Amino acid sequence: MTYAAVIFDFGGVITSSPFEAFNRLEAERGLPRDLVRRINALNPDTNAWALFERAEIGAAEFDRLFSEEARALGHELDGASVLAVLAGAVRPAMVSALDRLAAEGYRLGCITNNVPAGHGAGMARSADAHDELEQIFARFEHVIESSKAGVRKPDPRIYLMMCDALGLEPRQCVYLDDLGINCKPAAGLGMHAIKVTGGDQALADLGAVLGLAF
Repeated sequence: MTYAAVIFDFGGVITSSPFEAFNRLEAERGLPRDLVRRINALNPDTNAWALFERAEIGAAEFDRLFSEEARALGHELDGASVLAVLAGAVRPAMVSALDRLAAEGYRLGCITNNVPAGHGAGMARSADAHDELEQIFARFEHVIESSKAGVRKPDPRIYLMMCDALGLEPRQCVYLDDLGINCKPAAGLGMHAIKVTGGDQALADLGAVLGLAF
């Protein structure tokens, strides 16, 4: 199969996983490991995280609702603290791979679930062209942010929005995401989906699909 485009998730793919930061926060607060993931997995279409990623609530309301969800599980954790650690560290090899792919003629897209406040890989984009993350986003032909599109992964519509923007069929695209739940609908539509567990693994798998050595 000849592919025309590579579509990336941002947090957890271009940057290190925010779950690593969540685990550090949980350890600092003496909370169970993966508590944030557990909270966000409950009622995944209607919980505080989902509402915030679709920009249906603001930061203050997210803080309140997330705190209530944590309390319902018997723990005290405010949403503001979770947002404060959301940004991940950029993986330089992934950024270099974007430049290599562009040089090889592949079109680049990014689909990111993000929130409409704050700063970092999990937040809405800044307007600062000198910002490190903005310089990475500028490498993509199209970027779809859940907080601006009003739809979030794993809703199949967001993948089709990217295909429409690129003017391509799903089968012409490779998709990378660190969450299996987000890879599944991409694969279901016909994309070649790669689940990212680390930077080296992602580039090895992508290289195998495209016949490139990164």
